[in-house]
Amino acid sequence: MQEPIVALLYDFDRTLSTQDMQNYRFIPSLDMSPSEFWGIANNFARDNKMDGILAYMYTMIVKAKEKGVVLGRDTLVKMGRTIEFFKGVPTWFSRINSYGKTKGVTVEHYVISSGLKEIIEGCQIKDCFKEIFACEFLYDETGEPVWPKVSVNYTNKTQFIYRINKGILDISEDKKLNDSMPDNDKRVRFSNMIYLGDGLSDVPCMKMVKAYGGKSIAVYDPAIKDNQEKFSRVADLLLKDRVDFILPADYSAGSHLETTVRNIISSMAADDLLDAESTLQRSMLKPE
Repeated sequence: MQEPIVALLYDFDRTLSTQDMQNYRFIPSLDMSPSEFWGIANNFARDNKMDGILAYMYTMIVKAKEKGVVLGRDTLVKMGRTIEFFKGVPTWFSRINSYGKTKGVTVEHYVISSGLKEIIEGCQIKDCFKEIFACEFLYDETGEPVWPKVSVNYTNKTQFIYRINKGILDISEDKKLNDSMPDNDKRVRFSNMIYLGDGLSDVPCMKMVKAYGGKSIAVYDPAIKDNQEKFSRVADLLLKDRVDFILPADYSAGSHLETTVRNIISSMAADDLLDAESTLQRSMLKPE
């Protein structure tokens, strides 16, 4: 019998990494500051009534050409090597996986990010994820990005939760995703999902997971705890019942975050055991 699956779903920027992934290497390569680049991208979106994610991807292409920066896939992957993570992140996944095993469940990790898949694929934790759902460029025969292959904005993030639920991870499989599927055939129960994000861009996913019986955790940079304005924006998610917990983004052993996630996994594992016992009892009571 296959072990039940508990899925941890992560936003990436400011949830696992300490800042937006483009800030580490890509934006400095343009001789720009993060505030300059994001200001241009955001203004372009507003001026053209354009989706903000498509606007930043377009701005990346335009500014790279202006500055003579090669924006090929390999270049972006290499930029991922410079990403910095919150305390404990590099060893977090193996620790949580091991704990899940002690409770009789398999733990899987997924990224659902509006950042770039190419950059994430270059970072040191890329192999820790079963799947990375993120924005991606389509490249021409010369290796130049010419079109958004995948765009993950704040609301369409929720489709990837359904994909994980049904086990349909190929994003080109739209029909299969929308086909009816019996609950017993779904790969990961919604009630066995834990979503970790850092703010308002994650609210649709946080609310969805929470509403379907899973748990949502808002994390914040421990450095902002004394910044009342920034901390209040995170705390507001809890006050408005959008998340179950707000915790510092400290992934180290013994941290409040690790203890909370372990407790959630224990509870989910116990629920799975009760369900399995109930199913077995019902099968034994069926008449021959």
